[in-house]
Formats: sequence, structure tokens, C-alpha cells
Amino acid sequence: MPLNSSKCVNQAQCLNEYMTSSYYQQQYWMQVPVMSAVDQCDPVIEGLDDDMDDEKLDDTWQWWDKFRSLCDSNKRLGVALELTPDLPSPGVIERWLSEPVKAVVVPTSLFLTNKKGYPVLSKAHQAVIKSLFKLEVQVIISGQDRHPEKTIRAYQQYMDHLWQSQDPVDTVGQFAKGYEDFLQSPLQPLMDNLESQTYEIFEKDPVKYSQYQKAVYRALLDRVPLEDRDKTDILIMVVGAGRGPLVRASIAAADEAGCKLKKIYAVEKNPNAVITLENIRESEWGNLVDVISCDMREWEAPEKADILVSELLGSFGDNELSPECLDGAQRYLKDDGISIPVQYTSYLAPLMSCKLYNEVRGSKVERGKPPEAPFEMPYVVRLHNCSILDKPKPVFTFSHPNRDEVIDNCRYETLEFTSSEAAVVHGFAGYFDTQLYKDVMLSIVPDTHSPGMFSWFPIYFPIRTPIKLESGASVCLEIYKYRYKSQDDDEDDDDDRDDDEYDEC
Repeated sequence: MPLNSSKCVNQAQCLNEYMTSSYYQQQYWMQVPVMSAVDQCDPVIEGLDDDMDDEKLDDTWQWWDKFRSLCDSNKRLGVALELTPDLPSPGVIERWLSEPVKAVVVPTSLFLTNKKGYPVLSKAHQAVIKSLFKLEVQVIISGQDRHPEKTIRAYQQYMDHLWQSQDPVDTVGQFAKGYEDFLQSPLQPLMDNLESQTYEIFEKDPVKYSQYQKAVYRALLDRVPLEDRDKTDILIMVVGAGRGPLVRASIAAADEAGCKLKKIYAVEKNPNAVITLENIRESEWGNLVDVISCDMREWEAPEKADILVSELLGSFGDNELSPECLDGAQRYLKDDGISIPVQYTSYLAPLMSCKLYNEVRGSKVERGKPPEAPFEMPYVVRLHNCSILDKPKPVFTFSHPNRDEVIDNCRYETLEFTSSEAAVVHGFAGYFDTQLYKDVMLSIVPDTHSPGMFSWFPIYFPIRTPIKLESGASVCLEIYKYRYKSQDDDEDDDDDRDDDEYDEC
């Protein structure tokens, strides 16, 4: 169905009434031009006001957003995005990537003719189509055949060529295939015992453990002078050892550095993982490794460690209670001991994604919980059909070991973001980076993402009511991390919650 202007109230009312009353679950695609005819006019030729040159006279995304809102963001609505001779800015194209674009309509009038007489598109149009390919859109060729000597099939062959000439999928993309925009509850390894299959997936990461090995290696070089490496015994504690990849990385780092290891304590509370650790110790590590089946916060270590190694980070850094666990475990680290990681920082950015919003809205509500419950929790998700409206900004930073007299992990931060284009905020995307040791880093922040690492997907904090922003408007986020006691068992626990305030400027 064509959507030709912002005057679409009656059209939306008719379609919405049919969708809500119809038994059949048809999909409805609205054909929207990427630029309006008014925006494509030359202001000098058309006699328009020069002051309006840089302004959007008739933003077609606004047409769609109004229509979609009038239909209550019905998930049966899709977009057939029609390319126009002139194209908008990359920011506007990026915004369309957050919408349910099902097809791209390419008029034959856009095609040029190459030296061999075949239809081709300009590089700008090629780039737009390739960016839409990631949404697995269908391609619709419309209009009269302008290359009859090559037949209409030449257009299809050209589109096949564009599809095949895409950049190859990287390691992360291969691993994440099928997980795009799929909502997952964050892991809670402190509360739950992870399954063996979960450990196996994370252990396949080619980047994370090599970086940990590099961090331990550099820590050993700094810890032990060259002349003392054959006579100084180093004690390493791996807390949250899982099935042993950090233990292996530590042993490999010591071998590479030429350092003697006195002992490695592998501390793990999951009894299933402990069995695996014991089997590996008997067959591979021998007396070099002691396996401790205990919560790291409760264990009484017989001696203090030179290096404390852990991997307790979640997609938002501290959301799996890494600070609380390490604060309890640092008592068996020597006063001059080294913690790996040294510190980590969480990040947030406003996000627009109608698909994620509908996924949360359509989530099943557990018995006894209010209807808005799905919006009161974060989700780990491979972000795909979305647009990040501003660069991520740092939120909370935690450093280890924490030598403060009174350790308090409560935090409060206010962040302000600005959207360069008119948009809708459907929530916030969360990331983190960590300094393992000195310049050895791991990151899932888009601009600094560790190449090839797939152990963590971003985290998504949804909001119940989407917030409409005009171009250049700001959104303010207040986020708290606070500590509370459980009423059931009176045990200390921690939680991240966000309280949002919005201010348009």
C-alpha cells in the first residue's frame, strides 16, 4: 500500500480497524519513498526559501512513524522502502535500518547503462541496497524495462551480483547467526549453576582467553624480575574457574614468561564444573592445581595470592555482580598483588528498534506479575534491526583490588544524549569494556569492539513508553545501582535498576 504523505490518519484508521478485527494474520507493507518529491526539489529552480536548504521539508520517515503510531506499532506492519534519484544523508538511511523494512523497491529509472549496455546503479544506491541486505529484504524492480535488448532478467542478474559482492561475514556474525534481535535473560551464575553446554559455547571464543593469557603474562613479567624467575614461586588464584580455560591460560602464560608456579587455586562453586576441573587436574595438571569447590566469598584461603584472575563480567560489566564477588575475594590477595581484570566500565546509548520494542511488549508475563513486568528487566540481545541514536557514554567504573576502608558499590549517574535526526527512543543499549592489565583490553563497545570476540552480546534496557525526539533534541537518563537486603533470606544482594527522566531541548 502506498504511503504518499503525512496526511494518513484515515488510511491508518481503516487499516488498523481491519487488522484488529481480521482473523487472518496477513502482513501489510507500506510503500514509502526514501525521500519525498519536495526534498528532491532544487530550491533555486523551484523558488524555495534559501533558509530551508538544510532543513527537512517533508521527511518521509515522519510519514511512516505517524502511520505506525496510529496503528499502535502493530508487528504486522512492514515497510517497502522505495529508492529515489536523490538519497538522504547516511544518518537518515541508518534510521531506516531500525524499522521493519521488508522490501526495497528499485525503479528502473534509477539504473544507468554501463559500457557493455547492461543496467547498473550508482555507488550511492549500491551502498544503500547493501546496507538493507542485512535485514534480508526482498528486492522489487518497478517500472518499464529500459534495457529491452538485455531483457528484464539483466536487472535480476545485477541484484544477484550486488548480493554476492557483500563483505564476508566476520567471526562474530557467523557465531551470532540466528540470534539477531532474540531476547535472552542475562545469565546469573552467582544464583544459578551454568550448564556444561553454556561453558562450552564461551570456551570457543578465540579472543577472550588469548587476551587473558597475555594479561597474566605481562603481570608475571612485572611481578618477577628476570634474574629471579627461576627461583621465585608465584601463586595464582583463579576465582570462578568454570571448566578451566583461565587456569590453562595462566599456566601457558607462566610457561611463556619462564616463571615458576608454586600453585594455582581454581575456585568454583558450580559442582558440575568442579567435576570437570577435578578430571582435568588428574589427567593434565597434577599437583600444580588445587580445585576448591566453594563460593569465593566464603572460602578461607591458606595463603595469599600474587595474582587474582577472574572472569565474572556480564554484558553491562557489573550486572553479574563481579564487584561484589571480587570485593569478597580480594582478602586473599597480597597487599601488592595484581587483580586481572584491573577495572571495567559500563556504557549506555539510546536505541531505536520497533522490533525489539514489539518483542518485549509481546513477551509472556509470568503468573503473579504485572503486565508491565517484561519492561522492568534487561535483556541480552544481538542488536541487528536497530539504530543507535548517539555514541555510547561511560556509566559506572569499578577497580580492583578495592582498598577503600568502606567499600560501597552503590552508584548514581546522569547521562545526556542528543539525536541528530528525528527518532523514537525504545530503550538503551548497554556495553562494557575492561582493562585486564595495563594495555590489554577487552571491549564490546562498538567503536572499540575486540575483533572476533563473541562471548558477550550487548544488553538492552527497554522502556514502556517510546519517546519521540525531534532532530537535535536531547534525552536525559538517570541510572542508579543500589544495594538491598532480601526479605526472604536476609542475604545481601545487588541489582542494577534504571530510572529514566527525559528532557527535550
